[in-house]
Amino acid sequence: MQVFNVQGMTCGHCVKAVTQAVQAQDAGAKVEVDLAGKQVRVDSQLADERILELIREEGYAAELA
Repeated sequence: MQVFNVQGMTCGHCVKAVTQAVQAQDAGAKVEVDLAGKQVRVDSQLADERILELIREEGYAAELA
């Protein structure tokens, strides 16, 4: 499980955008978003850097936790 700190997520649309961005690259990925904690947990075969790129492409500031 990879954990990322993500700034700027505020609603269900944000959750959906991040989840779909990761799952578009790894359909079997499990994505858990904690809006209050500003964290995204991902269980995926994708590299950490690729997941960060995908989250950033959706417009959010992200870094490894």
